[in-house]
Parts: sequence; C-alpha cells; structure tokens
Amino acid sequence: MSALIGGVFATKDTGDSDAELRGLVDDLGRRSYDAGLGRRGIPDVFDAELWDNLEATGLARLTSTPDMGAGPSELAIALYGVARHAGAVPLAETDALAGWLGQLAGVELPGGPLTVAVADAETDGTRITGTARDVPWARACTTVLAVRGRGGLRVGVLDPASTIAHENHNLAGEPRDSIEFDVPAAQLRAVATTAEDELIRRGAWSRCVQIVGALDAAATLTVEYTRQRVQFGRALTAFQSVQQSLAGMAGEIERARAAVELAVAAATEHGFDSPYTDYAVAVAKVAVGRAIGPVTTTAHQLHGAIGVTSEHPLWLFTLRAQSWSSDYGTTNNFARRLGRLALAAEDPWDLIAGDLAQLENTN
Repeated sequence: MSALIGGVFATKDTGDSDAELRGLVDDLGRRSYDAGLGRRGIPDVFDAELWDNLEATGLARLTSTPDMGAGPSELAIALYGVARHAGAVPLAETDALAGWLGQLAGVELPGGPLTVAVADAETDGTRITGTARDVPWARACTTVLAVRGRGGLRVGVLDPASTIAHENHNLAGEPRDSIEFDVPAAQLRAVATTAEDELIRRGAWSRCVQIVGALDAAATLTVEYTRQRVQFGRALTAFQSVQQSLAGMAGEIERARAAVELAVAAATEHGFDSPYTDYAVAVAKVAVGRAIGPVTTTAHQLHGAIGVTSEHPLWLFTLRAQSWSSDYGTTNNFARRLGRLALAAEDPWDLIAGDLAQLENTN
C-alpha cells in the first residue's frame, strides 16, 4: 500500500491498512489549516495547538518512541499529511532527526518540539563554542546540537537559554535561526562516524515526503479553482490548453511520488543506514527537485493574479516546496551523486534498471 496516497488521482481503497492513521493526520491537519486561513503570514508562527494535538495522539514521536512500533512508512504518512495542510510544526526535526540522534547518543531528550543544529565548532579541550546557522524552528524548540569533527558527530542537548544570535526565515516564512553555543565538551557524546551521513539522508528523505504533500495540495487547489473559474461562459477546465497544463502538472507530481515511494520502501525494508536507501533518497531528491519548478509555475499561472496574494493559500504550499528543495542538499548535489554511483558501477544500466546489489561495492 502506498504511503503517499493523495493528489488529484487519489481513490478510496477499503484495503488500506493505514486508513485510520491517515484519517487522524488528515483531521488534525485540516483543523489547523482551516483555523489559520487568512491569518498566515511571513514569518510563520509555530502552531502550538496542532503540536499539542500531535503529541496527545502520539504522532509527534512515532518512530523515536520505542513502544509505538512505527517505522518509516508510518512516519511518511504523518509527514505527508501535515505538509499537505501546511502545518507550522517541526515534525520531521523532532521525530526523524532529533529523536533518532538522541537515541543514538544515549541522550535524554525533553518533551515538546525539538530541532537539530548541525555546526562546526572550536574547542580548547574543555569547552566547545560556535554558531549553528539556519536551524529550523529554533525559537520554538529545544535544540539538539550535532557538532562536526574528524571523529564524527558529537551530540548533546543545548540549554533552552542558548542565545539565538539572529532570527531569520526561509522563503515560506518558516523560522531558520542562528544559535550561538558555548558548552562543556563533556556535555556532548560521540556517535558513530556514519551518523552525519545518515542525518543528512534522513533530512533529505523527510523533505522529499513533505514536498510531495505540498505539491499535492497545490495541485488540488489548482484543479478546484479551474473548475470554479468561468471564462467566456465556460469553466477553465473546459479549455484544452488548461487541461494540458493540469495533465502536465499531475504527471510531474506522479513521477516525483513514485521516486519518493521508492525511498520510503527502501527505508522501511533496509533502514536509513543502508546503501539502498542512500541510492533511493538520491533518486527521490532529484525527481522531486525537478518537479517543483513546473508544478509551482503551472499552479500560479492557472490561478492568475489571485494566486500570488497573501490572502490566497496557494503560497503556503508552493513556497514551502521551493524552500524545502535545497534543505539537506540541492537537486544538483544529488544529481552529481547519482552520476558518481553510475560511473562507479560495473554496468551503469543495471543500476538504472534497478539492480541494486552492486551498491554494496559503490558506496
């Protein structure tokens, strides 16, 4: 069963074993979205009510709470559903990233929303100092610090009183703050040398899932608008050029969805530390990154002037998709990575066609 059911081609399937989870996420997301209509702005504000509901239902830490028994597939459903309703909460940061890092390092994490700050630092042997930049939702979260070094990452929880040196936000208005830190070296715990790569992979995977949710929402708004908007006595959807544009948009999204489904399946079957998942995430990042431009452009073209106003909700999704595309590596970065994998493979065509066994030797 697809983890990313949605979009204009969505159909009800009575055999969906995750229907209850989808319904719960959709209900919470829709309530938050409806409550914020016409009042969202840049910078965006943390949605405390949505977060409380996610925590009360166990959705805030699905995979980082051992007795929940949830995995990447369930996490993908939650990330997709919240993104499809433009939820202003750090769900990916709390569960997929900070929650996992805390478990890996054996660090006790506080309740509430979490985020991760990855940074280079200086040390005199007793203290570690530096500045972490572009930290998602830092002003609303407890920060898990991951300091890079030659021996891998060192991880610890920053004091809530840590100084936010500069408040900023991404294109969509989501907070991206800079944090100055000065902590005892003993406060940070070393983790496996592969942890940094997996952290980036988890972040890229999460953003791909979220982007598909945002693109589905943009497509749904566009289809609804073109059905309702009448021009020359006919709905816009009656015009062949509009139909072609909508079909092109849907095709781009479905291609991206297929690639992200591969990444979700790989993470579910092999885990995030697997070369198979590494390859699938690279494919997903490239496919999703290349879909964002055509989909968001078409959505705004078909909406006309109304689509660029702050009162219309379209920007909540198109700007998020565009902002998230460069998180944890750009499309070009991952395209080059795929190129290196193909060049290192014994037979590049086998890799492209899905023979992934040789990945064991190309990573």
